[in-house]
Amino acid sequence: MKITWQDFERVDIRIGTIIKTENFPEARNPAYILHVDFGSEIGVKKSSAQITSLYTKEQLENRQVMGVVNFHPKQVGQIMSECLVLGFYNRDKSVVLAVPDMPVENGTRLL
Repeated sequence: MKITWQDFERVDIRIGTIIKTENFPEARNPAYILHVDFGSEIGVKKSSAQITSLYTKEQLENRQVMGVVNFHPKQVGQIMSECLVLGFYNRDKSVVLAVPDMPVENGTRLL
């Protein structure tokens, strides 16, 4: 399905830094709860992320990630997920995070 430029502009993808990572034992599939700082305009948002097979909590903290910040919050188990951290599925269904190759100011929007 093709989309228009206006469709793409409606998706608000920003850079944020993971400032805290928690285990999420209540999740159906192994996951972490990420607290991502998207800068002063957006603030810190939580997300459930099924990335435990490739990343430890220590590897994630202070790492920049890309996230969709304009979805409606979604109840995921016992937390309200407020953003979608982006990644790519490997053949084995593990998720590789979508990250910038250089530091970018938190809150910067993907153009």
